[in-house]
Order: sequence, then C-alpha cells, then structure tokens
Amino acid sequence: MSTVNTVTEQLTRAGQVIEHDSFAIIDAEVGPHAYTEAQWPIVRRMIHANADFDFNGLTDFHTDAVEAGINAMLAGGTPVVADVEMICSGLSQPRLGHFGMKTHQFISDADVIETAKAEDTTRAVQAMRKAHRLGLLDRAIVGIGNAPTALIELVRLIREEGARPALVVGMPVGFVSAAESKDLMATLNDVPWIVIRGRKGGSTLVVATLHALLSLAEARQKAQP
Repeated sequence: MSTVNTVTEQLTRAGQVIEHDSFAIIDAEVGPHAYTEAQWPIVRRMIHANADFDFNGLTDFHTDAVEAGINAMLAGGTPVVADVEMICSGLSQPRLGHFGMKTHQFISDADVIETAKAEDTTRAVQAMRKAHRLGLLDRAIVGIGNAPTALIELVRLIREEGARPALVVGMPVGFVSAAESKDLMATLNDVPWIVIRGRKGGSTLVVATLHALLSLAEARQKAQP
C-alpha cells in the first residue's frame, strides 16, 4: 500500500517540488537539534513558514503532543477552535475536510464584544469562554496565535472549569504577556501542548503546525492496513 500523501500535499507537481526542496534545504542548514523524529516535521514546517531558524530551539512539546494531535485528527470531526479568524482562513479546507474537521472562532461576535466591554476584559478572553459554553473545547484542537489573554484564559478554563482540549497549539506573538502565557501553558501536564517560548509566534505558525500534523495524520492513515 502506498504511503505517499495526496490530500496534504501541494496541488501541483511544481508546488510539491518547491516545498520538498525547501524542506531539504532546511534539513541541510539547520544544524543539530534535539527534536524527535515525530516532532521535527512540525518544527521544519514552522521554519519553512517564516524562514526563521530560531524555531529550532524555541519550539517546545508536551511529551504526548504529536500523538495526541494525530489521534484527534484521525478520530474524525474534531473541531479546531482558534483565537482569530486568520487561523481559520489560513488552514486548508480540503485537508481539514478529509478528516471531517471544521474551524470555529468567536472573536468578532457581537455578544463577545459586548461582554468584553461590560466586564473590562478582552474579546479573546470572552471568545474562549464562549467556546467553552458551547462545548467546543473538549476534545478539540485549540490554536492560539495572536492573543496571550486567550491562552491565559484557556489555562484557567482547563484548571478551574475542567475544559479538556485534545491539543493546544499555543503560539501568541507579542510583547505583553506573550512569553508568560506560553510558559503558563507549559506548566500543564493533563492537556498536551505545543508552544513557542519567548515573544515570537503568530497565526502563521499555528497554521504551519496544524498542516504538519495533518500531513502526519494522513501518512498514518495510509500506513494502516
């Protein structure tokens, strides 16, 4: 049985060649790293998305993160809850659709904005709370690339209200609470996570991480008898 990916590859042969050549250049130039065979394709795709080799070292994984992400995708129908629309727009709909996955984000919902103003919090905090009220966080893959307050609130929901995502991809970028929010996420043991230490991050990197996991999930799917 072939294990060559089809759904999670570029749609044209030329596109595939460029992407694979890029990966080969990264492998040749990256130097030593401490990532496992399962983790490296994720970090490599992140480097590819930003041409920034700093993610070799800044990217950190919960021990169960990769396996949890793959299993969540293979389960079918797993929701992706994002802090901002940019993540939802950046993800490949055909790749998600192959696993029956749909994206959700609530940052611009009228009720989220109204409550954030009334409670003097951020929209990102209220968006995470809304996702929890709707029952979307449990067994979901949560991607946070913009708002540190969303990640901090997610940690609170996990600790205090029993939210149990399948995987958290926590990569908010910025100067206020960004590094701290990721360090906080990395203190959790019960929920798997992938984070970028320090100030760097962004929605592009969340998308790259999820696309890498989708590729790993398809390869696992094709390898099954």
